[in-house]
Amino acid sequence: MTPIPVDRPLGEADLDALEALLDSLPANREPLDVVMLDGYLCGVLLQPRPVPEAQWMARVVDIDGRAPPPGFRMGALAALVRRRAAELNRAIAKREWFDPWVYQLDDEASPSETVLPWVAGFANAMDAFPALMNRHEAELLEPLATLYRHFDPDDLEDADELLAEIETLEMPETLAEAVEDLVRSVLLMADVTRPAVRPAPKPFSRTPGGRARPAPGPRSKTGRRA
Repeated sequence: MTPIPVDRPLGEADLDALEALLDSLPANREPLDVVMLDGYLCGVLLQPRPVPEAQWMARVVDIDGRAPPPGFRMGALAALVRRRAAELNRAIAKREWFDPWVYQLDDEASPSETVLPWVAGFANAMDAFPALMNRHEAELLEPLATLYRHFDPDDLEDADELLAEIETLEMPETLAEAVEDLVRSVLLMADVTRPAVRPAPKPFSRTPGGRARPAPGPRSKTGRRA
């Protein structure tokens, strides 16, 4: 059987297969679900130094890193996870939009409740691999607060600066806005922890060029964009 290239994005059937594999793990393991997995992978990929695959892959099947049970199809799961990680990595490296794996929970769920599992997966990566959280660049504070505002403030211990920044932000009003903030925050953090290699500047020209407009930030409680 010809191996599927790692650079091929996952389709619906692949995602169903991945979900089935995670669901097949026994009750004495605590695997990530597919939404948490997506946020977790972004957290891993944003680390200032690459995390060895063996270290981060172990926490996909169990948040404490316990080995999968005998007979579990770890190779099949790892191949699927590797493809999603590669897809996210390409988007982050090129600072391109990607579609987070976020699903509407029910009609009553708020946008914040809907994206919370994705953010929880991201936070799992921060707990397991704290190099990013140990950075203190001011540019990291706003995107981190944009993500962590979805947590209960009581769950954020010893994070006074982060909590103060969260206090300046409003919750998103729509799911589309909440999802946009996930992607925007990831790409803003990448600018700090994974700075892009920029091409050499072109020769000076007096011809006016186009001007890109930055994406709007999350709204502050004053009604302004952060």
